[in-house]
Amino acid sequence: MEEGGFTLTLELKQGYEFSVDFEHPGIPSLLMDEPPPLGEDHGPNASRLLAAAVGNCLSASALFCLRKARVPVRGMHTTVQAALERNPQGRLRIAGIQVKIQSQVAPEDRDRMGRCLGIFEEFCVVTQSVRRGIDVKVDVEPASG
Repeated sequence: MEEGGFTLTLELKQGYEFSVDFEHPGIPSLLMDEPPPLGEDHGPNASRLLAAAVGNCLSASALFCLRKARVPVRGMHTTVQAALERNPQGRLRIAGIQVKIQSQVAPEDRDRMGRCLGIFEEFCVVTQSVRRGIDVKVDVEPASG
């Protein structure tokens, strides 16, 4: 985990396509786009990335806990369903996220999963931040040049 925070940048390419530079060596840029009618669906939109971030964080946290408990995990499959609905002003919002993690462990190891199942969510930075609500400050200013 990166103590103290991190910075990433987005650059408009065309239409609603943005290239995300994670400002981290070895991590390639990611193309994001909006679905039609705004964009061309050339990449995931922010809602899909948020759902992916929650699912990935929970999966990694569960895997870490299971490995620390010496439970051999042969595979893991995570399904994330995001529910979208409109708020009273008619604006689309993510109303909820349902995550289902399926860990492939031997039957004789399933009893040792209990402690991890009770605590792994507390260690997921993204999920706990989303649940609590994240303070977001926004500044919009004209670019120089």
